[in-house]
Order: sequence, then C-alpha cells, then structure tokens
Amino acid sequence: MTHQSAPAWKTFLRACVHRPWAPQLSEWAPVVIRLIVGYGFMAHGFAKFLRGADSFAVVLQAMSVPAPHLMSWITIAIEIFGGLATLAGAFVTFASIPMIIVLLVAIFTVHLPYGFSSIKLLAVTPQGAQFGPPGYETDLLYIAGLVSLGLGGAGRFSVDYAISRPSAGCSTS
Repeated sequence: MTHQSAPAWKTFLRACVHRPWAPQLSEWAPVVIRLIVGYGFMAHGFAKFLRGADSFAVVLQAMSVPAPHLMSWITIAIEIFGGLATLAGAFVTFASIPMIIVLLVAIFTVHLPYGFSSIKLLAVTPQGAQFGPPGYETDLLYIAGLVSLGLGGAGRFSVDYAISRPSAGCSTS
C-alpha cells in the first residue's frame, strides 16, 4: 500500500490557513483597528477645531443642517473625544454609537452622490494627479472598524479590558 501525498494546491492552501502564531498575535488585532480609527477621528476633529467651529458651521448651514453652530461643536467633540476613547480602548462600544452617527450623516449629506470610491482620478496634469470629491468608501471602512470593536471588544490592551477584569486578590463578596 502506497501513501499518496496531497496535491500541491491543497498543501499550499493548508499552509496559508494554518497560522500557528495566530493565538499569540490575535489579541493585537483590535489595537491596530483602534489606532487607525482613533487617530483618523482625532485628526478630523482637530482639523475642524483649528479652522474654527464657525467655519465648519458655515458648511453645515449650507447643507441645511439644523442648529449648525451647535452641531459643529457636537461633531468636533465626538471626533476628538470619541477618537481618544477609541485609541485608549475606553468605553469603545458606547463611544462607537455617536461616531457611527457622524459617519452616517457624512455619507448621506456629503459623500453618497459621489458613489462608492474614495478616489476619483479626474486628470493627470504636469502638476500631478487631480482628484474629485471622495465617495463613501472610507466612511464605510470606519464604520466597519467601529462595529468590529463594538462586537469584538477593544481587546486585551485597553482601558475596557482593565476595567472589566476582577482585581487580583480582591474578593467580590
């Protein structure tokens, strides 16, 4: 009786799927998501803050957003403090809700008419590439990251994890 080896393609697929390092590295996955989502939100919030909330309020007013000055400050606060909470992994499920609302408002009031793609190459000139307005792709990626954190948790290296662990040596009774 001869032993038949698996076809090369099956061996290759098994090697791609079998990741012996995965258990040790999987706890870092939420950190990667938190870093990009948190930084992205904070960058957008600080950009609005540094330009002035009144400047952003003018944009909101042009889009017929009610109470544009109030909404400007609320959006800036959500982006800065929600981004900070996401970076730290603090109250991520709670912080994700207003952050997702900001993204949905951006999709439906700004990005939807421009389609899905975040990159719209209009022309290449001697000065470089010229791009049009972005679609809603990036907003959906942020939403996916926030939903992933909301469902899967902020991870081991987070404030949420530190809060949820019972203290060593302390009795709960």
